[in-house]
Amino acid sequence: MEKNKTVKPFGFKDKIGYMFGDFGNDLTFLLSSSFLMKFYTDVMDVDGYIVGIIMMIARFVDAFTDVAMGRICDKSKMTPVGKFKPWIRRMCGPVAIVSFLMYQSSLSGLPKPAKVAYLFVTYILWGSVFYTSINIPYGSMASAISDNPNDRQSLSTFRTMGGMFAGAIIMALVPLLIYNKENGNDVISGTKFTIVAGVCSLLAVGCYLLCYTLTTERVRAEATEAQLKKNNLGVMLKNAFKNRALISIIVASIFMLISQLTIQQMANYVFPNYYGNAKIQSLSFVMMGGGMVIAAVIAKPLAAKFGKAEISVASNMLAGVVSLLLYFIRPQNVWVYVALQFLCWFGLGVFSMVVWALITDVIDYSEIKNGIREDGSVYALYSFARKLGQSLTSGLSGALLSMIGYKKSTAFDPQVKEGIFDISTLVPAISFILLALILWFWYPLKKKLVDENVEFLKKKHNKTEE
Repeated sequence: MEKNKTVKPFGFKDKIGYMFGDFGNDLTFLLSSSFLMKFYTDVMDVDGYIVGIIMMIARFVDAFTDVAMGRICDKSKMTPVGKFKPWIRRMCGPVAIVSFLMYQSSLSGLPKPAKVAYLFVTYILWGSVFYTSINIPYGSMASAISDNPNDRQSLSTFRTMGGMFAGAIIMALVPLLIYNKENGNDVISGTKFTIVAGVCSLLAVGCYLLCYTLTTERVRAEATEAQLKKNNLGVMLKNAFKNRALISIIVASIFMLISQLTIQQMANYVFPNYYGNAKIQSLSFVMMGGGMVIAAVIAKPLAAKFGKAEISVASNMLAGVVSLLLYFIRPQNVWVYVALQFLCWFGLGVFSMVVWALITDVIDYSEIKNGIREDGSVYALYSFARKLGQSLTSGLSGALLSMIGYKKSTAFDPQVKEGIFDISTLVPAISFILLALILWFWYPLKKKLVDENVEFLKKKHNKTEE
């Protein structure tokens, strides 16, 4: 473990730079997770369950590409700027280009098999190859920017803020730009969406380059060849399955993503189809941003006082109870729905602000258990879990939409609209509550143990440096 002492200390520049990294990530990720299903069901006229199956297949491919990229990061040679940052510069162009290629409305007239094949190829290239090759190094880099727990919590907060800013563009502005009125209904325009996708890709490249320029890798942990050989892929996976902290946070994150992405994806159906007003979808995500801002302000002091896992239990239980309440009262006034969803987003926001710091806690815990620092491998396994959550959400949402009879031709049928509302509230409610229970009963890294681990590693690393 070597700390780079020739650079200036951790500061605001690192926080802003790291924020721009997730800004860039989410400009393509949120576009896909929130609108790809809508684009292919309503523009390309492909059944929802088919889109869901493709997304599930892609995420299972990620089981291999995520872990492989994590191992590549751990084995990467140290460069003057570190071993994670070079990947951001290399891959920012390819991930942006392939993201744009996924949304080509000019291909909507192709035979359905050709459209399905095109979606499959471009989605695999975007998510399983290029997004993986930039997201794994970016996430792993947090523990290399600083080894101080407070600094890492700041990076987690600023990372989430970067996602919020991207969300403001994707979730608030995009619905205002992509719909046309046809026969009194809000209908998505394929041409407009393709243009929006191109703009998002260009912005993503700029954000990645800012992340590369502004951040500094200070902690240069490089495993020896003997350590890497001893701790091969098989040993790493064996250790991972025995790691209670890692497995529990992986399962918790799957439920987090099921709840979050179901709300995001189903908003494209709840507002234009159930409530008949796509414009309010944009305003609802402005309020979502407000909930996230409040969460950003209070998360760090609350986490310092009570613990990151402890406040996450409370926030997710709140979100689950509110989602369940929405399912039962079924408000006909859209503003009541938006107001209650604000509480869901606030509950999710608190967890989102601390989750990346939870991962650095797990990385520390793994080093203590296994005797080797494997930031990339641990983060890769966590990232795989997130993509598994994305897979389950996409498959579940697509399957449930098909089960309720949703097609382009039935999008405004009364029975279908009621089914849309059921999916948008009940699935998140169950997932939020399960997430809270996992963090409370299974995840071991509560505040006391985290503080003990930090002190242990500080003494260990100081000895190594001496």
